[in-house]
Amino acid sequence: MKHEAPLIKFLVWRMKHISNKNFVLILAGFIGLLSGLAAVILKETVHLIQHELRSLITLESYIYFAFPLVGILLTVLISNHLLKESMGHGITQILYDISKRSSLIRKTKMYSRMLTSALTVGFGGSVGLEAPIVVTGSAIGSNVGRFVHLNYKKRTLLIGCGAAGAISAIFNSPVAGVIFSMEVILADVTIGMFIPLLIASVTGALVSLTLLGDDVLFSFRLVDSFKASDTPFYILLGIVCGLVSVYFTRTTYKVEELISQVKNTYGKAIVGGILLGIIILVFPPIYGEGYDTIKLLLAGKQTEIFNRSLFFNDLNELWLLLAFIFGVILIKPVASALTIGSGGSGGIFAPSLFLGGVTGFLFAAISNTITGGSISTSNFTLVGMCGIMSGVLYAPLTAIFLIAEITSGYELFVPLMLVSAIAFSTSSFFEKHSLYTKHLIERGDLIQYDKDKQVLSQIDLTKIIEKDLLTIKPDENLNALVDLVRISNRNIFPVVTEENELVGVITLDDIRDIMFDQEKRDITSVRSLMHSAPAEVSPHENMQSVMNKFEKTGAWNLPVIDEGVYKGFLSKSRIFNTYRTKLIRTNRE
Repeated sequence: MKHEAPLIKFLVWRMKHISNKNFVLILAGFIGLLSGLAAVILKETVHLIQHELRSLITLESYIYFAFPLVGILLTVLISNHLLKESMGHGITQILYDISKRSSLIRKTKMYSRMLTSALTVGFGGSVGLEAPIVVTGSAIGSNVGRFVHLNYKKRTLLIGCGAAGAISAIFNSPVAGVIFSMEVILADVTIGMFIPLLIASVTGALVSLTLLGDDVLFSFRLVDSFKASDTPFYILLGIVCGLVSVYFTRTTYKVEELISQVKNTYGKAIVGGILLGIIILVFPPIYGEGYDTIKLLLAGKQTEIFNRSLFFNDLNELWLLLAFIFGVILIKPVASALTIGSGGSGGIFAPSLFLGGVTGFLFAAISNTITGGSISTSNFTLVGMCGIMSGVLYAPLTAIFLIAEITSGYELFVPLMLVSAIAFSTSSFFEKHSLYTKHLIERGDLIQYDKDKQVLSQIDLTKIIEKDLLTIKPDENLNALVDLVRISNRNIFPVVTEENELVGVITLDDIRDIMFDQEKRDITSVRSLMHSAPAEVSPHENMQSVMNKFEKTGAWNLPVIDEGVYKGFLSKSRIFNTYRTKLIRTNRE
């Protein structure tokens, strides 16, 4: 307790001299600073690893295809034995922590994703650094909020500040950082949240600019202007990006599902690493984040993407180039899913940008070949990045402003808006939820844009199970049941076996007419009076499913059964009282 004394004194002083609003603004700047530093450290660490590995490779060597396997194995080793946590999709876990764990994120996540993603991406894993650094920034925000005893709502805001600072720092894009946090991390955004997010995002960008200058993950200066006559092509590109986004999402789920069937952790890492290495051997652009490939396409050096390819080295035919890029589009989601599914650490942010860039380039190249036109391949490459990002992450505004900021201008703002909207609409027509949220929403672990359901989902079912109901055995007679009625303050009597299995239910209404008839009391068995419960509830069910059962059956009380064993009853009235208490507390916060 002694080490808490200075903190308590500080918190008391803070409450006397600094308002809650100003304190949150100060914390937002502090979290933005830490997130920016984390982004710089991660980026520099990855580049250092990549530089050292490149020194091992000669032009004739194909040893690099084995690097991803090494990176994944190191990641699995560290995550299992040192960190003791699984990797997976980091932003999905952040959304789960906000929704189901009161915005409390494990302290180890302030550094775990930095360490593991540096190994995975540094050794050529086909994923990105953005999601790991967002997890890092979010964890910093959550734990700072927890340290200074802030409530759930303010902790959630600080998580958003960490995410905004991280994105802002890694791309030098403060506006995109704020919007990403609002679109992806924070489901319920108010005007009061906007200023802390701005402060965190600007601070993260300033840290990055101070330490790295213009050396960010990806940047490009526009060389071609937007032509209104190209609008029909941009409309078609938007549709194509939407369809490719659906392919990316579904392929990712399918590949991760397939590789999860390998139960041994290290066996899974070896299988995934070997398959990824084979893919990289055939398609070298799949190696790592892929930003170098995008830069080559934007610079008009597309033939250089054949370098180090085992089968397509030094070939310049246009048809082969287009076929090769089409193959890259088909295989990139597989490579990303193998990296994450086999135990690697990284995110789909960079893969979506990479896939968008090559899709936009391929679209422009094919269009120019067919029509004999001269639409800008660099512009379509950039706008394609926006389209796929919008269609995969379901963050259209983030996609628009990110590409606008990394190109240092708003020359392409109109086509960015157009393609982003069309890609998002096309993708959401086939897939209702984003890759980050789909599984969470299907399990009931994340509820967006519905205040009632959000509050309901915060109720812990196991804490409101009523266990004061008196039970009776099915072989007892009515006399024994009447004795229970005398001492019970409830009107429901569960009928259970010796193994505590629920076989039926008796209510006071069931015996009211005969409980005073002494003759019938002696000869009437409990088994003849009991009836089945209208429905049963599992203690592991989400509250939305429970309320659906109440509504469907019209019951006010339902039994809770865990693997066949009776645990107690749930009362609709108690759920309503708990809901009301949480709603008042949430509004007060």
